[in-house]
Amino acid sequence: MAKERGVLKIMWNSFVSSLKPRFARRKLIGEDYYGTKYYEEDIRYSARKRPPRSFVPVNKDDFEQELPAEWEAWLRYRRKEPPTREEIEANYQLTMIKKENAVKLLKNRSENDDTINLPTTSATQTTPGNFPVYEDYKSFNSDYKPKDSYK
Repeated sequence: MAKERGVLKIMWNSFVSSLKPRFARRKLIGEDYYGTKYYEEDIRYSARKRPPRSFVPVNKDDFEQELPAEWEAWLRYRRKEPPTREEIEANYQLTMIKKENAVKLLKNRSENDDTINLPTTSATQTTPGNFPVYEDYKSFNSDYKPKDSYK
């Protein structure tokens, strides 16, 4: 005869594990270059298939903190394994090179800017926004009268 599950035992174990502090069950997985720490919790007596993942930011008051793409992908279960330190450093160096190149492009663009030859808009424009006004269409349908008197 097969061993049956003890419903009361499962309920008791779930109740006891819910009283335990959650920080005791989590395991430090890694840390990014900002100092943010990433954790994964142990699954105990749960129907969840994936362990809960979380992070603790360095500055707890900053809600708009930037997360590296590798760690965000790991937090959202888009990747199984957490990123390695070498991968994070390589991607960080790549982003720094991209930022430097963007600054160089902006500097070159400002030096070669030909805004002097661009046409300017008149300040006495009567129509709202940048919509053009065509003379051909100004008087179009000005003699229109509806057939019904209630219109």
